[in-house]
Amino acid sequence: MKTIEVDEELYRYIASHTQHIGESASDILRRMLKFTAGIPARNMSTVVEAAQANMPVVAVPAKLSHERVVHELLLSNEYTEQNKAINRFMMILSTLYSIDPKGFSIATDALHGRTRTYFAGDQQTLLANGTHTKPKQVSGTPYWVITNTNTGRKRSMIEHIMQAMQFPAELIEKVCGTV
Repeated sequence: MKTIEVDEELYRYIASHTQHIGESASDILRRMLKFTAGIPARNMSTVVEAAQANMPVVAVPAKLSHERVVHELLLSNEYTEQNKAINRFMMILSTLYSIDPKGFSIATDALHGRTRTYFAGDQQTLLANGTHTKPKQVSGTPYWVITNTNTGRKRSMIEHIMQAMQFPAELIEKVCGTV
């Protein structure tokens, strides 16, 4: 058996998928990646490509629907332990991008305020389109988002993106209610 180091965030994510007491991290990862000895998961090539590009990887088992991935996020310890709306907002954005990068791109391109740009491919664009925007990069994506908006605006942005990505209204309402 080999030992690997993972950051605290990844460890909590893996641990949140424990199905029974005593289940090892290897067992959890094998189940999540649908990996059996000698037969790698179908989506393993995506994980390897992302790792080679030094990109953060969100392992999404192939059989999980987009709605299920969002439900899993809402139920995860990592998400429920967040006590700030900005942290939940950023986690939701990162998850939506990981589900459908093209759909996320289309949704965010059409999303802007009367005088502000909310999403951009770089920090400078957001700084140039508003004062005190406090841009942050959305983890695991090429996108930056302004973060000094109130919670209602953050909810509105998530609602717009999820509607454009064709999520069910009930799920959109549930997600927005957690921010």
